[in-house]
Amino acid sequence: MPLSEHEQRMLEQIESALYAEDPKFASTVRGGRLRSATGRRRLQAAALFVLGLVLLVAGIALPVKPGGFPVISLLGFIVMFGAGVLLLMGGSGIPGVGRRGGDAQPGTGPAGGRGKQRKSGGFSARMEDRFRRRFEQDN
Repeated sequence: MPLSEHEQRMLEQIESALYAEDPKFASTVRGGRLRSATGRRRLQAAALFVLGLVLLVAGIALPVKPGGFPVISLLGFIVMFGAGVLLLMGGSGIPGVGRRGGDAQPGTGPAGGRGKQRKSGGFSARMEDRFRRRFEQDN
């Protein structure tokens, strides 16, 4: 479903505000560097999934079963599960350690981790104000 003209104008204004607020991030997103990381992440997840599948089948086929439990198969399943998590959470590298992880810890860094939050709050506050004004103009 295509966007209406009003929605397209709003998106353009949000994009220009993003460029004004954080040009480095905006150029990174627009430049496509994130797409290559996603492709690489998919390849890593696929390789891990295949490795886990091999371990799963090998654990059943091999006679190494301490206590009658196929430990190698369990390890293969865990590796396959990890590959699925890696595929789903591919943007952050290590789950739990992403961009939010560094910002969520106050007191780290020279600005105490609060400088980015203030900027982000200012940007979102301005966008909310603009949205409210436009919404009031339409009604």
